[in-house]
Amino acid sequence: MIEFAGLKQEYNEISRQIKKAIDRVLSRAWYILGEELAGFEEEFCSYIGTRYGAGVNSGSDALLLALKALGIGKGDEVLTVSHTFISTVDGIVRNNAEPVFVDIDAETFCIDPSKIEEKITKRTKAIVPVHLYGHPADMAPILEIAKRHGLFVVEDACQAHGAEYRGQKVGGIGDAGCFSFYPAKNLGAYGDGGLVVTNNDEIAEKLKMLRNYGQQRKHDHVLVGINSRLDEIQAAVLRVKLKYVDRWNEKRREIARQYTEHLSGAGIVTPVEKEYARHVYHQYVIKSKERDTLQQHLSQSRIQTQVHYPTGVHKQIAYRDLGFNVRLPVTERICGEILSLPIHPWLSEADILTITDAVVSSVR
Repeated sequence: MIEFAGLKQEYNEISRQIKKAIDRVLSRAWYILGEELAGFEEEFCSYIGTRYGAGVNSGSDALLLALKALGIGKGDEVLTVSHTFISTVDGIVRNNAEPVFVDIDAETFCIDPSKIEEKITKRTKAIVPVHLYGHPADMAPILEIAKRHGLFVVEDACQAHGAEYRGQKVGGIGDAGCFSFYPAKNLGAYGDGGLVVTNNDEIAEKLKMLRNYGQQRKHDHVLVGINSRLDEIQAAVLRVKLKYVDRWNEKRREIARQYTEHLSGAGIVTPVEKEYARHVYHQYVIKSKERDTLQQHLSQSRIQTQVHYPTGVHKQIAYRDLGFNVRLPVTERICGEILSLPIHPWLSEADILTITDAVVSSVR
């Protein structure tokens, strides 16, 4: 069986360092808001190129708290995409704001900047572009539109650790950037975890209060906050893995190159990397009009695959009562065509050939 993710192989590579990092936390017996989190926040901000970072307990809460820190609330509209993991939209709805869906670019699967402006109203307060699958959204036109209309830009970089837009790491381009450290991410913890980065000191101060019950100092609550803190063990693990993420991303890029080469002429659509982008291939997503047949064939060949995502958020049962009567033709079409192939740094050349041969044999 060729597994979809390589978590066991990853652990085997760095197990000694991981055990040492965890033991350091246990021997110190300080588990919340300690030295490991402070160290990781500083190191991750240095990696992204931002001044401030606030570790939280998930990518979902990163999105929630970033919008809350910007004052997004009831009556506000936030523009984003429907083709994303549900957390992108949850972060808007949990702030009592209204998501407004913009269709995506058929090649990058990211928000289509040419379709943003038509969705802006007097109630629009922010845009949340998603750097989906590890490919950056086209940020220059998004930032220009946001500046012209006085809107915040919150980057959902939960799938794009180390991805770059015109040489700048994503997450550090807008007003705030949100990351998830779910275990299967390019930079993953051994549990849930997230972080918000920003260059704005006021936003950073609010974030650190909001994640910790709204406290400015102990028992001095100046905001209505929540309990959402990246714990010391996860921070220690992430400090180890951060040193490897660029190497692992380069391996993903090489595997993606081989995939694309072997699948050329196979009758499927392979991922693109735009001239402005450095793709880090959190997922390698192909398109096929016979997607379900192809997925079944790969399963029978003992190759795990997934679909990210089979249903747009605007068609999810949880959101039907919110009145999202919107048509997104590109989103709706590609949901029936996309298929994520296994991609992680521990795939062998033999694995790559097995996978691509199985794809080619299915579509011929």
